Amino acid sequence: MRPFRTHLLLATALVCSTGAMAQQATPEAPQPEETTAIAERQSVRADNFMVASAHPLATEAGHAVLARGGSAADAAVAVQVMLGLVEPQSSGLGGGAFLLHYDAALGEITTYDARETAPLAADETYWLNEAGEPLPFMEAVVGGRSAGVPGTPKLLEAIHADHGRLPWGSLFEDAITTAEDGFSVSQRMADAIAGAQGLDAFVATAEYFLPGGEPLAEGDLLLNPDYARTLRLFADQGAAPFYTGAIARDIVAAVRTNINPGMLTLEDFERYAVIDRAPVCIDYRAYEVCGMGPPSSGGLTVGQMLGMLEPFDLAALGEGPEARHLFIEASRLAFADRGLYMADADFVDMPEGLLDDGYLASRSALIDPETAMETAEPGTPPWTEASLFAPDTERPRHGTSHFVIVDSYGNMISATTTIESGFGSRVMTNGFLLNNELTDFAFAPEANGLPVANRVEPGKRPRSSMAPTIVLEDGAPVLLTGSPGGANIINYTALSLIAILDWEMDPQEAIDLPHVTNLNGPTRVEEGEGAEAMIEGLAEFGHTAEAANLNSGLHVIQITDDGLVGAADKRREGVVMGD
Repeated sequence: MRPFRTHLLLATALVCSTGAMAQQATPEAPQPEETTAIAERQSVRADNFMVASAHPLATEAGHAVLARGGSAADAAVAVQVMLGLVEPQSSGLGGGAFLLHYDAALGEITTYDARETAPLAADETYWLNEAGEPLPFMEAVVGGRSAGVPGTPKLLEAIHADHGRLPWGSLFEDAITTAEDGFSVSQRMADAIAGAQGLDAFVATAEYFLPGGEPLAEGDLLLNPDYARTLRLFADQGAAPFYTGAIARDIVAAVRTNINPGMLTLEDFERYAVIDRAPVCIDYRAYEVCGMGPPSSGGLTVGQMLGMLEPFDLAALGEGPEARHLFIEASRLAFADRGLYMADADFVDMPEGLLDDGYLASRSALIDPETAMETAEPGTPPWTEASLFAPDTERPRHGTSHFVIVDSYGNMISATTTIESGFGSRVMTNGFLLNNELTDFAFAPEANGLPVANRVEPGKRPRSSMAPTIVLEDGAPVLLTGSPGGANIINYTALSLIAILDWEMDPQEAIDLPHVTNLNGPTRVEEGEGAEAMIEGLAEFGHTAEAANLNSGLHVIQITDDGLVGAADKRREGVVMGD
């Protein structure tokens, strides 16, 4: 067995990592200059290519592909299949993703919708109990009923078919070897296991994460031969086994759990398709900010926030309570629209004017620079066909990851990938967890006699907050960003954009800024140094704020005249590598 390596490298690439060393595996001792403390992180610079992801092994796998002359799409395959192994609580082959790809030769952005879908047998009563009341959230999460048809396997096949350069099968080698030889459980994974509910509900999941009845500990050597076999099949046959073959049949069987059983069928898998959608873009100052459209609310809501903030001179204000007050107010207004209007546009008539300049100017005029508003009401954007909906509510979500890639040919990817809550549905098959994405739907299908836009419907994709973003200037990309974090993703991503574009911060400096969030409800300030001062500063504008754990996982690459500048979020264990 090969020794486990800590993967804190400073050779041809600068790397920052918080990944833990193995305790029970056999590590190579890191040299003193190879270890970078969290507080000392700096942006990473490179000339030719770069990748940033949420785990050192995933970043290294992507970097190895790029170093062999692979494209951003090739590297994305290697990154994702490794993330599914070493960060299984956040993403994997049992989940879905939204991915933005910039094609340097064509100068075009393509967005890939690989969001999970509801069973064809589902209807709007899906999350109601026998009394017609919505299920409690965690009762809905644990079990096969919360799982939708995964999109990630077909996404990886699609982006490689469209933009790959290296042989498909070669992209799985690092993940297969790591699954067979084992990897060291990181502190973050160990903490997630220790804090998770429901991992003991199903035998396969309990045996993997709770061997002998005890949760895996930091430094434990973890092997996943089932996942290695799945990857070998994936490398040999592509995505077909996941949708028309043995793995699809295994998933359909696995979701028939003894508690909260699901209703996915082979027909649901056979009908699944990754959708090529137009990007959602808005002009912001000298830039064009492009993101993912419905069924994600990320691009629209980030765009609305930026559009409402554009009349304010944020550059002159700088980073502080006054600018954060404006940010909070813009977020309140944008989330009011999000809750009422945004859902899978293949099923719901949405206003075409959510990013209309005149509409955003009217919403911006509601922001008082001196005083906080109470809960914002939705606006009335321009319509071509009127539909009336009731707003829905937000629930916690923590099972998501984000990565960004630039290859040596100038192609770029910003991708957010997820299994929804940490550890998804807790149902495991073939070495990977299945998502609980269907809990992203509204549990109550109507309110006050009106339908909720994000209600469950057969074959529908649940609304998401994922916001992978590419920023262009004069038609050329200058910034890739995005984050995990549930609905907070929108605030995390918007802040990274403002910090870099308005305040001209270095990417690492921008990511390190403490978060302040408001989803049209309570205002939360990231706990830690400076939280008390920020809470006091916001109070002068009428905000009642509280400290909270706002655990983003931002990954950023800035494209400059002098090369690439990348950064990874110190709140997690992300790593940047480039040449």
